[in-house]
Amino acid sequence: MVEERLGARQIAVETLLRVDRDRAWADAALSGALDAAALDARDRALATRLVYGTLAWQGLLDWHLATLANRKIASLDSPLRVILRMGLYQILVLERIPPHAAVDTSVDLAKRYVRAAAGMVNAVLRRALRERSTLSTPDPADMVRHLSVTTSHPEWLVREWHHRFSPTELRALLLANNQAAATVLRARPACRDRLLADLASAGVSATRGRFAPDAVRIDDLGAHALPTVLPEHGTLQSEASQLVTALLGAEPGLRVLDACAAPGGKAAYLADLADDRGLVVAVERHPRRAAAVRHSARRLQLQSLVSVAADARTCAQLFQGTTFDRILVDAPCTGLGTLRAHPEARWTRNADDPGRLSELQTAILEGVLPLLRPGGALVYATCTLTEAENEQVVGRALARHPALERENATAYLPSSAHGLVDPTGALRTLPHRDDLDGFYAVRLRRPA
Repeated sequence: MVEERLGARQIAVETLLRVDRDRAWADAALSGALDAAALDARDRALATRLVYGTLAWQGLLDWHLATLANRKIASLDSPLRVILRMGLYQILVLERIPPHAAVDTSVDLAKRYVRAAAGMVNAVLRRALRERSTLSTPDPADMVRHLSVTTSHPEWLVREWHHRFSPTELRALLLANNQAAATVLRARPACRDRLLADLASAGVSATRGRFAPDAVRIDDLGAHALPTVLPEHGTLQSEASQLVTALLGAEPGLRVLDACAAPGGKAAYLADLADDRGLVVAVERHPRRAAAVRHSARRLQLQSLVSVAADARTCAQLFQGTTFDRILVDAPCTGLGTLRAHPEARWTRNADDPGRLSELQTAILEGVLPLLRPGGALVYATCTLTEAENEQVVGRALARHPALERENATAYLPSSAHGLVDPTGALRTLPHRDDLDGFYAVRLRRPA
Protein backbone atom coordinates (compact mmCIF):
# COMPACT_ATOMS: atom_id res chain seq x y z
CA MET A 1 0.00 0.00 0.00
CA VAL A 2 1.34 3.44 -0.94
CA GLU A 3 1.35 5.78 2.06
CA GLU A 4 -0.64 9.00 1.49
CA ARG A 5 2.29 11.24 2.54
CA LEU A 6 4.72 9.67 0.08
CA GLY A 7 2.24 8.44 -2.53
CA ALA A 8 3.33 10.31 -5.65
CA ARG A 9 7.00 10.35 -4.66
CA GLN A 10 7.06 6.65 -3.87
CA ILE A 11 5.54 5.87 -7.27
CA ALA A 12 8.17 8.12 -8.86
CA VAL A 13 11.03 6.38 -7.00
CA GLU A 14 9.77 2.93 -7.98
CA THR A 15 9.58 4.02 -11.61
CA LEU A 16 13.00 5.67 -11.59
CA LEU A 17 14.49 2.55 -10.01
CA ARG A 18 13.15 0.43 -12.85
CA VAL A 19 14.67 2.83 -15.36
CA ASP A 20 17.99 3.03 -13.49
CA ARG A 21 18.44 -0.67 -12.70
CA ASP A 22 16.47 -2.47 -15.39
CA ARG A 23 16.72 0.02 -18.30
CA ALA A 24 12.92 0.03 -18.45
CA TRP A 25 11.12 2.64 -20.55
CA ALA A 26 9.83 5.32 -18.20
CA ASP A 27 6.41 5.67 -19.83
CA ALA A 28 5.61 1.95 -19.59
CA ALA A 29 7.00 1.63 -16.05
CA LEU A 30 5.13 4.70 -14.82
CA SER A 31 1.88 3.67 -16.48
CA GLY A 32 2.00 0.28 -14.76
CA ALA A 33 2.80 1.83 -11.38
CA LEU A 34 0.00 4.38 -11.65
CA ASP A 35 -2.51 1.73 -12.71
CA ALA A 36 -1.72 -0.20 -9.52
CA ALA A 37 -1.98 2.83 -7.23
CA ALA A 38 -5.03 4.68 -5.93
CA LEU A 39 -3.85 8.23 -6.54
CA ASP A 40 -5.97 11.25 -7.35
CA ALA A 41 -5.34 13.31 -10.49
CA ARG A 42 -3.11 15.81 -8.67
CA ASP A 43 -0.79 13.12 -7.29
CA ARG A 44 -0.70 11.30 -10.62
CA ALA A 45 0.42 14.55 -12.23
CA LEU A 46 3.09 15.06 -9.56
CA ALA A 47 4.44 11.52 -9.98
CA THR A 48 4.60 12.03 -13.74
CA ARG A 49 6.41 15.37 -13.39
CA LEU A 50 8.92 13.93 -10.91
CA VAL A 51 9.76 10.99 -13.17
CA TYR A 52 10.09 12.88 -16.43
CA GLY A 53 11.76 15.92 -14.89
CA THR A 54 14.32 13.92 -12.93
CA LEU A 55 15.26 11.94 -16.03
CA ALA A 56 15.40 15.00 -18.26
CA TRP A 57 17.64 16.95 -15.87
CA GLN A 58 19.71 13.96 -14.73
CA GLY A 59 22.94 15.28 -16.27
CA LEU A 60 22.78 18.60 -14.41
CA LEU A 61 21.64 16.90 -11.20
CA ASP A 62 24.53 14.44 -11.30
CA TRP A 63 27.01 17.25 -11.97
CA HIS A 64 25.90 19.07 -8.81
CA LEU A 65 25.48 15.90 -6.74
CA ALA A 66 29.09 14.94 -7.37
CA THR A 67 30.08 18.15 -5.59
CA LEU A 68 27.39 18.13 -2.92
CA ALA A 69 27.95 14.48 -1.96
CA ASN A 70 31.71 14.65 -2.58
CA ARG A 71 31.71 11.33 -4.42
CA LYS A 72 31.14 9.86 -7.86
CA ILE A 73 27.48 9.25 -8.69
CA ALA A 74 28.25 5.78 -10.05
CA SER A 75 29.53 4.76 -6.60
CA LEU A 76 26.10 5.27 -5.02
CA ASP A 77 23.61 2.43 -4.75
CA SER A 78 20.73 2.76 -7.20
CA PRO A 79 18.01 3.66 -4.62
CA LEU A 80 20.22 6.31 -3.03
CA ARG A 81 21.15 7.73 -6.42
CA VAL A 82 17.50 7.95 -7.46
CA ILE A 83 16.32 9.55 -4.21
CA LEU A 84 19.10 12.16 -4.27
CA ARG A 85 18.43 13.03 -7.91
CA MET A 86 14.71 13.40 -7.32
CA GLY A 87 15.20 15.48 -4.19
CA LEU A 88 17.66 17.78 -5.92
CA TYR A 89 15.34 18.11 -8.91
CA GLN A 90 12.64 19.43 -6.60
CA ILE A 91 15.07 21.91 -5.00
CA LEU A 92 16.86 23.21 -8.09
CA VAL A 93 14.35 22.88 -10.93
CA LEU A 94 10.77 22.28 -9.75
CA GLU A 95 10.22 25.62 -8.05
CA ARG A 96 6.67 25.01 -6.84
CA ILE A 97 7.76 22.35 -4.30
CA PRO A 98 8.51 23.88 -0.86
CA PRO A 99 12.19 23.19 -0.05
CA HIS A 100 11.43 21.68 3.36
CA ALA A 101 8.96 19.27 1.76
CA ALA A 102 11.55 18.17 -0.80
CA VAL A 103 14.09 17.45 1.94
CA ASP A 104 11.73 15.83 4.43
CA THR A 105 10.05 13.51 1.94
CA SER A 106 13.43 12.53 0.47
CA VAL A 107 14.67 11.58 3.94
CA ASP A 108 11.50 9.57 4.55
CA LEU A 109 12.03 7.76 1.25
CA ALA A 110 15.63 7.04 2.20
CA LYS A 111 14.45 5.49 5.48
CA ARG A 112 12.23 3.19 3.44
CA TYR A 113 14.78 2.19 0.76
CA VAL A 114 18.28 2.85 2.20
CA ARG A 115 17.81 3.50 5.92
CA ALA A 116 21.54 3.72 6.66
CA ALA A 117 21.89 6.59 4.18
CA ALA A 118 18.99 8.75 5.46
CA GLY A 119 21.42 11.05 7.26
CA MET A 120 23.48 11.48 4.11
CA VAL A 121 20.36 12.38 2.09
CA ASN A 122 19.42 14.98 4.69
CA ALA A 123 22.94 16.48 4.71
CA VAL A 124 23.33 16.58 0.91
CA LEU A 125 19.96 18.18 0.25
CA ARG A 126 20.30 20.73 3.04
CA ARG A 127 23.69 21.67 1.63
CA ALA A 128 22.00 22.09 -1.75
CA LEU A 129 19.50 24.49 -0.18
CA ARG A 130 22.31 26.57 1.30
CA GLU A 131 24.50 26.63 -1.81
CA ARG A 132 22.04 26.49 -4.70
CA SER A 133 22.67 30.09 -5.73
CA THR A 134 26.43 29.51 -5.95
CA LEU A 135 26.63 26.06 -7.54
CA SER A 136 29.01 26.19 -10.50
CA THR A 137 28.80 24.77 -14.02
CA PRO A 138 31.47 24.35 -16.72
CA ASP A 139 33.06 27.41 -18.30
CA PRO A 140 30.85 28.76 -21.14
CA ALA A 141 34.00 29.10 -23.25
CA ASP A 142 33.78 25.35 -23.73
CA MET A 143 30.34 25.61 -25.30
CA VAL A 144 29.71 21.90 -25.86
CA ARG A 145 30.59 20.89 -22.31
CA HIS A 146 28.77 23.87 -20.83
CA LEU A 147 25.58 23.12 -22.76
CA SER A 148 25.90 19.43 -22.02
CA VAL A 149 25.74 20.11 -18.27
CA THR A 150 23.43 23.11 -18.12
CA THR A 151 20.83 21.61 -20.49
CA SER A 152 21.40 18.01 -19.34
CA HIS A 153 22.39 16.18 -22.53
CA PRO A 154 25.35 13.86 -23.18
CA GLU A 155 28.35 15.60 -24.72
CA TRP A 156 28.39 13.41 -27.82
CA LEU A 157 24.83 14.45 -28.66
CA VAL A 158 25.47 18.16 -28.10
CA ARG A 159 28.52 17.84 -30.36
CA GLU A 160 26.44 16.07 -33.02
CA TRP A 161 23.85 18.84 -33.07
CA HIS A 162 26.44 21.61 -32.70
CA HIS A 163 27.43 20.89 -36.31
CA ARG A 164 23.82 21.19 -37.50
CA PHE A 165 22.35 24.14 -35.59
CA SER A 166 23.44 27.66 -34.76
CA PRO A 167 24.40 28.23 -31.09
CA THR A 168 21.11 30.01 -30.39
CA GLU A 169 19.00 27.33 -32.05
CA LEU A 170 21.01 24.54 -30.45
CA ARG A 171 20.36 25.89 -26.98
CA ALA A 172 16.66 26.31 -27.78
CA LEU A 173 16.45 22.69 -28.98
CA LEU A 174 18.22 21.33 -25.91
CA LEU A 175 16.00 23.27 -23.52
CA ALA A 176 12.86 22.29 -25.43
CA ASN A 177 13.81 18.63 -24.99
CA ASN A 178 13.44 19.10 -21.23
CA GLN A 179 9.86 20.33 -21.43
CA ALA A 180 6.91 17.97 -21.12
CA ALA A 181 5.52 16.80 -24.45
CA ALA A 182 1.88 17.52 -25.15
CA THR A 183 -0.56 14.63 -25.02
CA VAL A 184 -2.07 14.31 -28.49
CA LEU A 185 -4.93 12.21 -29.83
CA ARG A 186 -5.73 11.32 -33.40
CA ALA A 187 -9.43 11.54 -34.15
CA ARG A 188 -11.02 9.10 -36.55
CA PRO A 189 -11.62 10.79 -39.94
CA ALA A 190 -14.35 13.44 -39.75
CA CYS A 191 -14.71 12.84 -35.99
CA ARG A 192 -12.51 15.57 -34.54
CA ASP A 193 -15.39 17.80 -33.42
CA ARG A 194 -17.15 14.82 -31.87
CA LEU A 195 -13.96 13.81 -30.07
CA LEU A 196 -13.52 17.33 -28.72
CA ALA A 197 -17.14 17.35 -27.52
CA ASP A 198 -16.79 13.97 -25.80
CA LEU A 199 -13.60 15.06 -24.08
CA ALA A 200 -15.28 18.27 -22.93
CA SER A 201 -18.21 16.31 -21.50
CA ALA A 202 -15.68 14.19 -19.57
CA GLY A 203 -14.14 17.34 -18.11
CA VAL A 204 -11.03 17.24 -20.30
CA SER A 205 -9.86 20.50 -21.88
CA ALA A 206 -8.58 19.99 -25.43
CA THR A 207 -7.92 21.96 -28.60
CA ARG A 208 -7.36 21.25 -32.29
CA GLY A 209 -3.82 20.52 -33.40
CA ARG A 210 -1.96 23.20 -35.34
CA PHE A 211 -0.73 21.09 -38.25
CA ALA A 212 -2.49 17.73 -38.64
CA PRO A 213 -6.19 17.75 -39.62
CA ASP A 214 -7.19 15.04 -37.14
CA ALA A 215 -4.97 16.05 -34.20
CA VAL A 216 -6.40 16.95 -30.78
CA ARG A 217 -4.10 18.32 -28.08
CA ILE A 218 -4.96 17.70 -24.44
CA ASP A 219 -4.52 20.82 -22.34
CA ASP A 220 -4.82 19.71 -18.74
CA LEU A 221 -4.48 15.96 -18.49
CA GLY A 222 -1.43 13.71 -18.64
CA ALA A 223 -1.31 10.70 -20.92
CA HIS A 224 -1.31 8.36 -17.93
CA ALA A 225 -4.80 9.51 -16.90
CA LEU A 226 -6.22 9.60 -20.40
CA PRO A 227 -7.28 5.96 -21.02
CA THR A 228 -10.06 6.33 -18.45
CA VAL A 229 -11.80 8.92 -20.65
CA LEU A 230 -10.56 7.94 -24.14
CA PRO A 231 -13.55 7.64 -26.50
CA GLU A 232 -13.70 4.92 -29.13
CA HIS A 233 -13.24 7.42 -31.96
CA GLY A 234 -9.90 8.70 -30.64
CA THR A 235 -6.48 7.11 -30.19
CA LEU A 236 -3.13 8.29 -28.85
CA GLN A 237 -0.79 9.42 -31.64
CA SER A 238 1.61 12.36 -31.76
CA GLU A 239 0.93 15.12 -34.26
CA ALA A 240 4.25 14.61 -36.07
CA SER A 241 3.45 10.91 -36.43
CA GLN A 242 0.08 11.81 -37.93
CA LEU A 243 1.79 14.03 -40.50
CA VAL A 244 4.09 11.18 -41.54
CA THR A 245 1.02 9.03 -42.17
CA ALA A 246 -0.64 11.81 -44.16
CA LEU A 247 2.52 12.17 -46.26
CA LEU A 248 2.25 8.57 -47.40
CA GLY A 249 -1.52 8.73 -47.83
CA ALA A 250 -3.96 5.92 -48.49
CA GLU A 251 -7.09 5.60 -50.59
CA PRO A 252 -9.81 2.95 -50.81
CA GLY A 253 -8.63 -0.11 -52.69
CA LEU A 254 -4.88 0.43 -52.27
CA ARG A 255 -2.47 -2.19 -50.94
CA VAL A 256 -0.30 -0.66 -48.21
CA LEU A 257 2.70 -2.10 -46.37
CA ASP A 258 3.78 -0.71 -43.01
CA ALA A 259 7.18 -2.36 -42.61
CA CYS A 260 7.93 -1.45 -38.96
CA ALA A 261 4.46 -1.13 -37.56
CA ALA A 262 4.36 -1.35 -33.76
CA PRO A 263 2.61 0.04 -31.82
CA GLY A 264 0.30 0.37 -34.83
CA GLY A 265 -0.81 4.00 -34.80
CA LYS A 266 0.28 4.76 -38.35
CA ALA A 267 -1.08 1.47 -39.73
CA ALA A 268 -4.47 2.16 -38.11
CA TYR A 269 -4.49 5.69 -39.50
CA LEU A 270 -3.69 4.41 -42.99
CA ALA A 271 -6.62 2.00 -42.76
CA ASP A 272 -8.86 4.83 -41.59
CA LEU A 273 -7.71 7.11 -44.42
CA ALA A 274 -8.69 4.37 -46.87
CA ASP A 275 -12.13 4.13 -45.22
CA ASP A 276 -11.20 0.59 -44.16
CA ARG A 277 -11.47 -0.49 -47.83
CA GLY A 278 -8.28 -2.00 -49.16
CA LEU A 279 -5.43 -3.78 -47.38
CA VAL A 280 -2.91 -2.56 -44.83
CA VAL A 281 -0.28 -5.14 -43.95
CA ALA A 282 1.50 -4.23 -40.71
CA VAL A 283 4.83 -6.03 -40.32
CA GLU A 284 6.46 -6.13 -36.88
CA ARG A 285 9.46 -8.21 -35.93
CA HIS A 286 8.53 -8.92 -32.30
CA PRO A 287 5.48 -11.20 -31.85
CA ARG A 288 4.21 -9.41 -28.74
CA ARG A 289 4.38 -6.04 -30.48
CA ALA A 290 2.67 -7.53 -33.53
CA ALA A 291 -0.09 -8.72 -31.21
CA ALA A 292 -0.42 -5.14 -29.91
CA VAL A 293 -1.05 -3.97 -33.48
CA ARG A 294 -3.81 -6.58 -33.81
CA HIS A 295 -5.31 -5.40 -30.53
CA SER A 296 -5.37 -1.83 -31.83
CA ALA A 297 -7.10 -2.98 -35.03
CA ARG A 298 -9.78 -4.78 -33.01
CA ARG A 299 -10.37 -1.79 -30.73
CA LEU A 300 -10.85 0.47 -33.73
CA GLN A 301 -12.85 -2.22 -35.61
CA LEU A 302 -10.61 -2.08 -38.67
CA GLN A 303 -11.14 -5.06 -40.93
CA SER A 304 -8.53 -4.09 -43.54
CA LEU A 305 -5.58 -4.05 -41.13
CA VAL A 306 -3.60 -7.29 -40.93
CA SER A 307 -0.64 -7.77 -38.57
CA VAL A 308 2.26 -10.07 -39.47
CA ALA A 309 5.14 -11.01 -37.17
CA ALA A 310 8.21 -10.89 -39.42
CA ASP A 311 11.52 -9.12 -39.98
CA ALA A 312 11.07 -6.24 -42.42
CA ARG A 313 14.45 -7.07 -43.99
CA THR A 314 12.91 -10.29 -45.34
CA CYS A 315 9.75 -8.74 -46.79
CA ALA A 316 10.83 -9.25 -50.39
CA GLN A 317 10.99 -13.00 -49.78
CA LEU A 318 7.95 -13.10 -47.51
CA PHE A 319 5.68 -11.34 -50.03
CA GLN A 320 7.33 -12.64 -53.18
CA GLY A 321 5.10 -12.10 -56.19
CA THR A 322 3.17 -9.30 -54.45
CA THR A 323 3.52 -5.55 -54.87
CA PHE A 324 2.20 -2.64 -52.84
CA ASP A 325 0.87 0.77 -53.88
CA ARG A 326 2.24 2.42 -50.75
CA ILE A 327 5.05 1.42 -48.39
CA LEU A 328 5.86 3.06 -45.06
CA VAL A 329 9.28 2.53 -43.49
CA ASP A 330 9.01 4.17 -40.08
CA ALA A 331 12.45 2.85 -39.26
CA PRO A 332 13.83 1.81 -35.87
CA CYS A 333 16.05 4.70 -34.81
CA THR A 334 17.77 6.38 -31.88
CA GLY A 335 14.52 8.23 -31.07
CA LEU A 336 16.42 11.42 -30.29
CA GLY A 337 13.56 13.55 -31.63
CA THR A 338 11.27 12.28 -28.86
CA LEU A 339 13.32 13.18 -25.78
CA ARG A 340 10.40 15.15 -24.36
CA ALA A 341 8.38 11.94 -24.15
CA HIS A 342 11.35 9.61 -23.55
CA PRO A 343 13.94 11.65 -21.61
CA GLU A 344 15.84 8.52 -20.55
CA ALA A 345 16.80 7.78 -24.17
CA ARG A 346 19.55 10.41 -24.07
CA TRP A 347 21.31 8.42 -21.32
CA THR A 348 20.93 4.99 -22.94
CA ARG A 349 22.11 5.95 -26.43
CA ASN A 350 25.76 6.45 -27.37
CA ALA A 351 27.73 8.05 -30.18
CA ASP A 352 27.97 4.77 -32.14
CA ASP A 353 24.21 4.17 -32.26
CA PRO A 354 23.30 6.45 -35.22
CA GLY A 355 25.83 4.76 -37.51
CA ARG A 356 24.89 1.28 -36.31
CA LEU A 357 21.19 1.89 -36.78
CA SER A 358 21.70 3.46 -40.20
CA GLU A 359 22.93 0.06 -41.41
CA LEU A 360 19.72 -1.56 -40.15
CA GLN A 361 17.60 1.20 -41.70
CA THR A 362 19.32 0.74 -45.05
CA ALA A 363 18.78 -3.03 -44.88
CA ILE A 364 15.07 -2.53 -44.18
CA LEU A 365 14.73 -0.19 -47.16
CA GLU A 366 16.49 -2.70 -49.39
CA GLY A 367 14.19 -5.42 -48.05
CA VAL A 368 10.98 -3.63 -49.05
CA LEU A 369 11.87 -1.66 -52.19
CA PRO A 370 11.41 -4.68 -54.51
CA LEU A 371 7.77 -4.75 -53.39
CA LEU A 372 6.98 -1.19 -54.52
CA ARG A 373 4.93 -1.31 -57.71
CA PRO A 374 5.65 1.02 -60.65
CA GLY A 375 3.90 4.30 -59.86
CA GLY A 376 3.85 3.47 -56.16
CA ALA A 377 5.18 5.65 -53.34
CA LEU A 378 7.33 4.94 -50.30
CA VAL A 379 7.87 7.13 -47.25
CA TYR A 380 11.03 6.73 -45.19
CA ALA A 381 10.67 8.27 -41.72
CA THR A 382 12.41 8.43 -38.37
CA CYS A 383 11.80 10.18 -35.07
CA THR A 384 15.40 11.26 -34.71
CA LEU A 385 17.60 14.22 -35.66
CA THR A 386 20.88 12.64 -36.78
CA GLU A 387 22.19 12.95 -40.32
CA ALA A 388 23.46 9.35 -40.34
CA GLU A 389 19.92 8.01 -39.84
CA ASN A 390 18.15 10.49 -42.09
CA GLU A 391 19.83 12.20 -45.05
CA GLN A 392 22.56 9.60 -45.40
CA VAL A 393 20.14 6.65 -45.49
CA VAL A 394 17.96 8.35 -48.11
CA GLY A 395 21.04 9.36 -50.11
CA ARG A 396 22.29 5.77 -50.25
CA ALA A 397 18.88 4.52 -51.37
CA LEU A 398 18.71 7.05 -54.20
CA ALA A 399 22.25 6.19 -55.27
CA ARG A 400 21.49 2.47 -55.39
CA HIS A 401 18.12 2.94 -57.07
CA PRO A 402 18.52 5.86 -59.51
CA ALA A 403 15.06 5.26 -60.95
CA LEU A 404 13.47 6.41 -57.69
CA GLU A 405 12.19 9.97 -57.70
CA ARG A 406 12.17 12.18 -54.63
CA GLU A 407 8.89 14.07 -54.20
CA ASN A 408 8.18 17.33 -52.42
CA ALA A 409 6.16 16.80 -49.25
CA THR A 410 4.10 19.95 -49.77
CA ALA A 411 2.14 18.17 -52.52
CA TYR A 412 0.80 15.64 -50.00
CA LEU A 413 0.53 17.46 -46.69
CA PRO A 414 -2.29 19.76 -45.59
CA SER A 415 -1.57 23.45 -46.19
CA SER A 416 -1.29 23.96 -42.43
CA ALA A 417 1.87 21.82 -42.48
CA HIS A 418 3.61 23.31 -45.52
CA GLY A 419 5.85 25.38 -43.28
CA LEU A 420 7.30 22.13 -41.90
CA VAL A 421 8.79 21.13 -45.27
CA ASP A 422 12.50 21.90 -45.59
CA PRO A 423 14.29 23.14 -48.76
CA THR A 424 14.98 19.57 -49.87
CA GLY A 425 11.26 18.74 -49.85
CA ALA A 426 11.42 16.59 -46.70
CA LEU A 427 9.02 16.85 -43.78
CA ARG A 428 11.11 17.96 -40.80
CA THR A 429 9.61 18.80 -37.40
CA LEU A 430 11.55 20.19 -34.43
CA PRO A 431 10.59 20.47 -30.74
CA HIS A 432 11.85 24.02 -30.23
CA ARG A 433 10.45 25.39 -33.47
CA ASP A 434 7.17 23.57 -33.87
CA ASP A 435 6.35 22.18 -30.39
CA LEU A 436 6.31 18.75 -32.05
CA ASP A 437 8.47 15.66 -31.74
CA GLY A 438 11.51 15.74 -34.00
CA PHE A 439 10.62 13.73 -37.13
CA TYR A 440 12.17 13.42 -40.59
CA ALA A 441 10.27 11.96 -43.54
CA VAL A 442 10.93 11.73 -47.29
CA ARG A 443 8.53 10.55 -49.99
CA LEU A 444 9.96 8.53 -52.88
CA ARG A 445 8.16 7.34 -56.02
CA ARG A 446 8.95 4.57 -58.47
CA PRO A 447 8.03 5.87 -61.95
CA ALA A 448 5.27 4.02 -63.75
